[in-house]
Amino acid sequence: MLEFKFPDVGEGITEGEIVKWKVKEGDTVKEHDIIVNIETDKAIVEIPVPKGGKILKIFHKEGETVKVGEVLVTIGEKGEGYKETKPVKKEVKRDTGSVVGVIKEEEEKGILATPSTRKIAKELNVDLANIHGTGPGGRITDEDVVNSTKKNLVKKKYDLYGYVDRIQFKGVRRSISKNLLESASKTVRVTATEDADATKLFELREKEKAKFKDVHLTFLPYIIKAVVAALKIHPTLNSSLNEEEGEIIAKKYYNFGVAVDTEDGLIVPVLKGVDQKSIVQLAKEMEVLAEKTRGRKIDLADLKGGTFTITNVGTYGGIYSTPIINYPEAAILATGKITDKPCVVGGKIVVRKVLPLSLTFDHRIVDGAEVAKFMTTLKDKIEKLGFL
Repeated sequence: MLEFKFPDVGEGITEGEIVKWKVKEGDTVKEHDIIVNIETDKAIVEIPVPKGGKILKIFHKEGETVKVGEVLVTIGEKGEGYKETKPVKKEVKRDTGSVVGVIKEEEEKGILATPSTRKIAKELNVDLANIHGTGPGGRITDEDVVNSTKKNLVKKKYDLYGYVDRIQFKGVRRSISKNLLESASKTVRVTATEDADATKLFELREKEKAKFKDVHLTFLPYIIKAVVAALKIHPTLNSSLNEEEGEIIAKKYYNFGVAVDTEDGLIVPVLKGVDQKSIVQLAKEMEVLAEKTRGRKIDLADLKGGTFTITNVGTYGGIYSTPIINYPEAAILATGKITDKPCVVGGKIVVRKVLPLSLTFDHRIVDGAEVAKFMTTLKDKIEKLGFL
């Protein structure tokens, strides 16, 4: 009999939520069959089994949280039944206020729970004797204790001033929070802004939209190519800081993170080797990655390896912003909504298509003067189509 545990899927993931079981107890599976979809704070991952056999027992229900290393299922041979492993009783020294001061943990009503779980139960005023443990061997887990309190929903519907909705702070939203705090604590953030005349870019995109009708062609692929051209002149912005080694790592490759808005929050898939791809190739790849990201089917490999990030606030009518650096990258660019504005060209006031640009950078890695030069270069590449 094999106890198959939630494996370490990388990227610092420590837990996940059971989304859907692909099997039920009694089913027969083959090696590498997908048995469950688990939602982590980065993506929904498919978990395959390392060997074939019969699913003897499933330890977690859909919607429950499972930590890396906890048993998902037991797998046995044909005709084998599930046998519960009895926990080994251990003597635990405790302060009982007497001279003897030694009792057995299992003497506490025969309840199997760790000291930390007991502490949580005490804080929540939960009687462990009334809880059915879902952990290995019937152990009561932290989740069992917390879930038992959800039966009392009345106090969760309102506070002192009125009715409220309580939204769980987990998954992608909690991951975003963790990343933002890391960025805030490990970078010195400064934001620079610039306006670029995007009239020629607008005309080029309209012409190529008519040419490539089967492609969802946005401005972003063009901006990506313009940024690459500017980064080749100002490479420090395509870098990261290795504090332990005391080195600035200037990347000679160009992998761009492109922020995608999902129902759960922003997720940043990474386009690899953007300098080696055409406008149309970038547009197609972005569409595929965005669709996978919104469906939470993005591969974890597509979420790492970035050297620079772009977020488009203009999609929602935004003009300027102060985007948060995708640590450990050196900078992030936000593009705003292109609008018609009066500009002075050749001594005359004319209407031009203006693209707002906002760049947040880590001042430890690059100075403001270099950023000003980068923004001027980027502006020039956009206005003169210098990336073609």
